[in-house]
Amino acid sequence: MRIVNERKSLHFELLGSFSCEGAVLKSGRKVLSFLQYLIVHHERNISAAELIEEFWPERSDTPANALRRMLLRARNLLRELYPYQEELLLTLPGCYAWNPEVSLELDIKQFEDACLEAGRKKGTEQVESLLRAVSLYKGDFLSANDSRWVAGPRQYYRTLYLDACKTLLPLLEQEERWIEMMLIGEQAYEIDFSVEDFTFCQMQALIALNQPEQAVEKYENFRNRMLEEFQIEPSDRVEKLCSLAAGLRKQDLGISEIFELLSEEDPGKRAFFCSFEMFQNIVSLERRHLLRSKGNAMLIIVRLGQGAVPAADVRRLERILLEGLRAGDPVARLETGSYIFLLTGADAENAQMVVSRLDRAFHKIYRRSQAHMTYHMEALSFED
Repeated sequence: MRIVNERKSLHFELLGSFSCEGAVLKSGRKVLSFLQYLIVHHERNISAAELIEEFWPERSDTPANALRRMLLRARNLLRELYPYQEELLLTLPGCYAWNPEVSLELDIKQFEDACLEAGRKKGTEQVESLLRAVSLYKGDFLSANDSRWVAGPRQYYRTLYLDACKTLLPLLEQEERWIEMMLIGEQAYEIDFSVEDFTFCQMQALIALNQPEQAVEKYENFRNRMLEEFQIEPSDRVEKLCSLAAGLRKQDLGISEIFELLSEEDPGKRAFFCSFEMFQNIVSLERRHLLRSKGNAMLIIVRLGQGAVPAADVRRLERILLEGLRAGDPVARLETGSYIFLLTGADAENAQMVVSRLDRAFHKIYRRSQAHMTYHMEALSFED
């Protein structure tokens, strides 16, 4: 057995694509997973029994032979990378180990150390340490490997990364480092879009960078994904930030652009969809109008089923409301599958006719939907 005489450092990247010294390794999925397992556990001897249990749990008739063949393939793969080095993987009595003359440098160890180091620092030093840590996270641990042994480490490193981002983003906001804040939020969103803070921080940064239109787009993408995956609406703070961005977007327009926008938008086609906060203001104005005119107005709440509501039905109901109500009738979302709208100049009889028409339209267009809509109507009151 010939051992390498000069100590050698091998660098492997395991976060995102599996690579060695920057070169992506290509081979069969099982042999790559086998080599990756040996790399991850390089600091200890690995028994033949452990490897057989992990990679041949079906207890084939010749697991020892299968293990020897797999080890040969792994050694050949390493030899392609390091043709002048031999015996990187050693066979010991009953187990296998890496040559002690070889040092393995793993990005997961560097990433973990950087996260731990950041936790011991404060202020600007902590920010820089966290930036270094998140820069090392190129993607989920062994993202192309779906073996069962990968699940635990993958969740561990993902949690480290997400926690680092949650700590880093408010610190970047304090220092008004908006571009870095936007980029970190965007990268974290790609790992776990369901963490609302990541969308919120992106929107904050875009507003600070005078890009409110992009902030609204971030909100819309986030809302659509949350509805699609979890049937959940964004929280009030995200809704309010979106309203702020939408208002700033209008303020950025010049006089000619405003008139052009107004001429392009046909108010005769759809109802007016707004935030609940804006809806409250509209209702307050209508109350004042009723005080003078002594007219009628009805508030209607429509709900779609009980419990979890399919995202498709939520979008369908929203479309029916916007296209089925009169132009300018204000509509606001209360929660997933629940909306409130105002009918001006309508009494209880008129309101009943409207909701019946909406119900018929929904089930006529979406015949296969099992959705059941319920309505609650109340006259808008005013005080003399």
